[in-house]
Amino acid sequence: MSAGRRSAGPDRSDPIPSGAGLLGCAWRGGLTRVACDNDYRYCSVVNSFTEGPACMILSRRQIRWLMVLAAAVAVGAVAAICIGPVNVPTSTALHAVGRMLAGTSDGARDALITQIRLPRILISILVGGGLSVAGAAMQAVFGNPLAEPGITGVSAGAAVIAAGLIVTGMVGATSWLLPVGAFVGALGATAIVQGVGYGRASRSTASLLLVGMALNSFLGAITAALIANAPDAENARSAMFWLNGDLTGRTMADVWMVVAPLMIGVSGVLFFARELNMLALGEATAQSAGVNVRLVSNLVLAFAALATAAGVAATGIIAFVGLVVPHLVRLVFGADHTFLLPASFLVGAIFLTSADTAARMIFNPVVLQTGTITSLIGAPFLLFLVLRKKDPR
Repeated sequence: MSAGRRSAGPDRSDPIPSGAGLLGCAWRGGLTRVACDNDYRYCSVVNSFTEGPACMILSRRQIRWLMVLAAAVAVGAVAAICIGPVNVPTSTALHAVGRMLAGTSDGARDALITQIRLPRILISILVGGGLSVAGAAMQAVFGNPLAEPGITGVSAGAAVIAAGLIVTGMVGATSWLLPVGAFVGALGATAIVQGVGYGRASRSTASLLLVGMALNSFLGAITAALIANAPDAENARSAMFWLNGDLTGRTMADVWMVVAPLMIGVSGVLFFARELNMLALGEATAQSAGVNVRLVSNLVLAFAALATAAGVAATGIIAFVGLVVPHLVRLVFGADHTFLLPASFLVGAIFLTSADTAARMIFNPVVLQTGTITSLIGAPFLLFLVLRKKDPR
């Protein structure tokens, strides 16, 4: 059987393709496995415990790669703490962090590390990882390589509330009310998209995508109107600054605010990694393997939206992380979501931490916004992906 990536579903009697690799596992009264070639042109569903490749969560090679990536995150974090307009020796930085963990402090000497750089780096790790996992999940659910975390209205919902709070002078750009309001707006927009997209008249992920695009445009227009008619020019500038995404001025309070909802969202997406492998092959294939497509899609999108909402509330709208990182990981390591999702979290953490460090250093003493750097990197990479993609004909 030869089929495209969005096939109507494989014939269980077909043999495993020569050289095929295991793409996913699901439960349907027993173990169901799907083996595909690297280009998704040929797939077979296998129910036997003995036929075809073994069903494993992660191979030893994948575990080793995750350990390497985790080490890279740690090294990148230490480097980011030490590098800046004022460079700090590694030993000094580590001692400052150690004193903070022990509940002591060396006063002003530790403030640069523990109160300015460390919260910023922790936020970049959490948000970069969360946005990347959310992007990978949405690309699988929608079957669209251009899907990204804001596609279900999360970013637009956060933006309209944040812009309203800033331009009316109700909060400063760093007030605690701003991330809380943005978080509520993000979840509210997601609830509207899922409620309408999976309403009685339309129940497909395609309709969900269309509703998300429509809501993004609608809320984007409201946000633009709020900023254009802001009574105070400085408030309008603050709103634009927030919309472009940045990590300046983040504190440990922001870290604690974002860590719980973001990690709940990421963990929820990871729980459905095997089902996402099936969804990546098409809804018909997933259904034939025993996946409740609507339930899984709803839950995955809800968890992805939760992670995205927490990230956007903490940093503003940082573009391209959730779009570029999953593509990069998939390009290097393949499409198995049991590995793709945790690897995307780690690579996303590295990507955003590196981008934030570059934003602080490229034009020192001028500090660019982190969202500016991610866009400057992400846009050319997206163009590269488009140009390298072969014509399916």
